Amino acid sequence: MDIHAFDYDLPPDRIAQIPVERRDTSRLLLVHREADAVEEYPFHDLPQVLRTGDVLVINDTWVMPARLHGTKVGGGAAIEVLLLEELGGNRWKVIAQRATRLYPGVEIEFPEEVRAIVEVDLGGGLFEMAFRLTDDWEGFLERHGGIPLPPYIKRPDSSFRALDRERYQTVYSRVSSRMQSAAAPTAGLHFTEELLTRLRDAGVMIVPVTLRVGLDTFQPIRSARVEDHTIHCERFAVPESTAEAVNRARSAGGRIVAVGTTVVRALESAAEPDGTILPRAGDTSLFITPGYRFRAIDGLISNFHLPRSTLLVLIAAWLGGERWRAVYSEALQRGFRFYSYGDTMLAW
Repeated sequence: MDIHAFDYDLPPDRIAQIPVERRDTSRLLLVHREADAVEEYPFHDLPQVLRTGDVLVINDTWVMPARLHGTKVGGGAAIEVLLLEELGGNRWKVIAQRATRLYPGVEIEFPEEVRAIVEVDLGGGLFEMAFRLTDDWEGFLERHGGIPLPPYIKRPDSSFRALDRERYQTVYSRVSSRMQSAAAPTAGLHFTEELLTRLRDAGVMIVPVTLRVGLDTFQPIRSARVEDHTIHCERFAVPESTAEAVNRARSAGGRIVAVGTTVVRALESAAEPDGTILPRAGDTSLFITPGYRFRAIDGLISNFHLPRSTLLVLIAAWLGGERWRAVYSEALQRGFRFYSYGDTMLAW
């Protein structure tokens, strides 16, 4: 497949720069795949859209304040580092800006005399670094780390620091999660505690998986052919209780609705050919492209994604054919807001 097949035009003013005032007042486009029809709801009407016996599967990963600003020791050049994955022994895989100034052996100094030494240049701005930590690493990140907002959100960080710390995080994220992420599972940003309670009261079961959102959130597909793109591994876990709940609900006729593409990848990575979900944990490099046979889900809640991204390719696979283009065009005509802080759709 030619990557140009996943291009579309998006006016810059349709890229949401800040979230709506209340999470669940965003807009929801309900897409019926077989009927070729759409409906629109406020997101807080989701309990009326779902039915008793349905299961919502969420990604409970926590977004760490992973952006650090430092200076190159001996030169003073400003360096921004984005923590991607903890490798053990105070070592991290990172993305660094001004990467041409970095090579193995270079040291970077951060506030509170925290230093990092470049150990491995992985190419493409990726490095492995070893940190000399303070006694309070988590406190250090809270004091000096920034929320790793996507690059299409262009506004002064300092003006919205408190807002982003609250709103670029789902209400059900687990701070204690060992699979801390470098980006939010954005389909989950629309839920409030009140809405979750109303869904449970309506007979909808809500169960978690965990998938560490990492590198590929920041990497567009650069190959001319979609099939030539390699998706990077991300850690995931499907608990036994979640697998049991999903299997039981499906046997009883309930629908399995994934909240976001990260949940789809976790569930599909844990699915048997007959759709049975097994409790699993490990790495997944599953790249879902058109023609993929979905086994684990009946519906997908998703924000509207970037052109040429693996996320958009997954949406195209779920909607089938060129339907994604018609849906995105409909969303644009209706004035929907796009990307992380934007509106959402539910397709089944």
